[in-house]
Amino acid sequence: MKCYFTILTVMILFTACDNKQKTVVETGTTYTCSMHPQIMKDEPGKCPICHMELIPVHSVNQDTAAVDSSGIRGMDSSMQDGAMNMASDLELTELQIRLGNIMLDTIGKSGFGSSVVLTGTIAFNEKNIETVSARVRGRIERLFYRNVGDYIPTGAKIYELYSEQLNSAKQEYSLLLEQRKSIGNSVINYNQLLSSARHKLLLWGMTARQVNAINANGRAAYVTAFYSPAGGYLTQLNITEGAYVMEGGAIMRLANTSTVWVETQAYTSQLAGINRNATVTVQVPQLGDKKLEGKIEFASPEINPQTRINLLRVSIPNPGNELKPGMPAYIYVNSAVQNNAIALPANAVMRTNTTAFVWVQTGKNKFSMQTVITGAENSNNIEIKQGLKPNAVVVVSGAYLLNSEYLLRNGSSSMEGMKM
Repeated sequence: MKCYFTILTVMILFTACDNKQKTVVETGTTYTCSMHPQIMKDEPGKCPICHMELIPVHSVNQDTAAVDSSGIRGMDSSMQDGAMNMASDLELTELQIRLGNIMLDTIGKSGFGSSVVLTGTIAFNEKNIETVSARVRGRIERLFYRNVGDYIPTGAKIYELYSEQLNSAKQEYSLLLEQRKSIGNSVINYNQLLSSARHKLLLWGMTARQVNAINANGRAAYVTAFYSPAGGYLTQLNITEGAYVMEGGAIMRLANTSTVWVETQAYTSQLAGINRNATVTVQVPQLGDKKLEGKIEFASPEINPQTRINLLRVSIPNPGNELKPGMPAYIYVNSAVQNNAIALPANAVMRTNTTAFVWVQTGKNKFSMQTVITGAENSNNIEIKQGLKPNAVVVVSGAYLLNSEYLLRNGSSSMEGMKM
């Protein structure tokens, strides 16, 4: 039993191995955390990092390690100096491997597809936005829709305009009708003149029905009604009753919501895993489990240099106008399958500010740190583009414990200086 306690103590304290003879003296029972072995306490309690119950072990005094009053193990100066030159190899005992839940897997090449989940917002499809502009200058006598958000059907009367310019053209058309009726078409070709006058009225926004009414009545009203060229929701109103509008001036904007956009943002690191030609799935929380399919219609050619974010727009159908601009949505984007790719579980890859690495088995109970270059990734797996060969035996569970052991033995500077 004493032998097993000694092995357990070596694992918990993570003392560095060297060629010197160490003196180990049992001093009593101490308590440590199985996940954070650098924590050492004189009495039972919970780990201050992960809040797990501390486990009892035999504490030791060694000529190269000591436990300070705060419960964090330190190293003496000679041990710290030697750690900087140690290799990235680790050798563990069978007991350490069992307690650390270290699991291995022989990797191979297989099909690897990544899925990216993005959050977005429903927005109007700008391609379905209709701007209603004045064809002729005049004064707005009456507005039939005044509230932003009102739905305006196609062909609905939206405003009445008093325009001296338009009234003069209507009177000219009416006069030509009377002259043709009284004089006839033998001396002057009134048909050609009437066709030209009629065409002018149509260009200024009157409908064929309104022009025909002048033919029937022989006279025209002093105000002219104008109708909506398209159906949609009123999103912007630029004029009020009694105000004058110039030719070409915007009066209102209408948005057709038969299709809508889902606007989302993707980091540059995610763009590699996004297939812009693939069909994406959109789920809106307000609609429950209902899912809609769409396509990425627009990807901004410009990336924000500060945030490294790229704007994407997905076009989806909106039957029944259930989707309202402003609703949140989730976008599931599947990438094209990348054949013959090496993939590892996400927890198997360690990362620093400058590199990524994994732990590879080099012998019985021996492990070595290997720098890798990663590619596409999803919530479960990461593609390994360089650094590993098929049939390599990699630590897929417990890599964090190996990494902690390495840091305690060698310090972080040795790890950051690794090269492929």
